[in-house]
Amino acid sequence: MSFIVVIPARYKSERLPGKPLANIGGLPMIVRTYNQCKSVVSEDKIIVATDSSKIIKVCKSYKINSILTSSKCLTGTDRVAEVAKKINCKFYINVQGDEPFFNPLDLKKLIQAAKKNPKEIYNGYTEIKDKELFFNATIPKLVFDKKNYLLYMSRSPIPANKKYDFQQAWRQVCAYSYPKKALIDFAKNKKKTPIEFYEDIEILRFLEFGFKVKMIKMSNKSLSIDTENDLDKAEIYLKFKKL
Repeated sequence: MSFIVVIPARYKSERLPGKPLANIGGLPMIVRTYNQCKSVVSEDKIIVATDSSKIIKVCKSYKINSILTSSKCLTGTDRVAEVAKKINCKFYINVQGDEPFFNPLDLKKLIQAAKKNPKEIYNGYTEIKDKELFFNATIPKLVFDKKNYLLYMSRSPIPANKKYDFQQAWRQVCAYSYPKKALIDFAKNKKKTPIEFYEDIEILRFLEFGFKVKMIKMSNKSLSIDTENDLDKAEIYLKFKKL
């Protein structure tokens, strides 16, 4: 296959244990993420990569392709790298399992870009329009150059200014594309790189290794689930269809 969409799903999340199986409007979160991807990608090109037999069981009940990966994977990207060692593709799309409302059109846009330049590493971003998000430490913010290559990403409010107020900023959307070689190189590290560890943002490992990361602008129609409060927001979104 030229590509495969991998949905990493770690059961033992630090902020929200069992997160991929959290109930959102009557469906496990991992199923909602899968359904978003399935609307633009055929089922045979989507696979859930997880460390949990519980998640495997749920995937089987919904007829979702899944694979059991090591519990020692440092990040979701390391989990995708494990899949890359077993399934040969030109590039691998990573849609995080905690993005139950991920915009399918953004996935389509990501795949189209990767097909044109399969050797490029891609990551999504969108503009921050809410001051609360700018100062929220669970939201990775980023800055990029004129060609849209990532300069830095942080959970701190960046770009900052002397007044320390909100003017203009962008946040990460947790969807990526990686060529196989970059993935394998990424996973050779058996521990997180220093800045990746401090910020707890896996894409920074690529920067620390000297890789370039191209940022693709995506919609703001996404909601990453990291906390119980995010689950409450998800239920509100389902009710009113408004993020």
